Amino acid sequence: MPLRALFKYLANNERLVQRIAESYPVRRAAQLAVAVFYRGKEKLSEVDPQKMNRFLSFLRKFSENMKEGIQDAKKQIKK
Repeated sequence: MPLRALFKYLANNERLVQRIAESYPVRRAAQLAVAVFYRGKEKLSEVDPQKMNRFLSFLRKFSENMKEGIQDAKKQIKK
């Protein structure tokens, strides 16, 4: 719990958040994220819709399996 309070304090410290946002690593990470987003958007128009549907189906099944696994792990921890 002390860690949560520390993170809450740091997140609410506006000057600290501003300094972190202006730092080179954070700015560079944001630039790369935007570049990847736009490149992905361009490539997405070139992808075969059938392949995209298969990929989305895989992601849905993977997500469901992960949720079930997490729920099972929680149940085992409670026992």
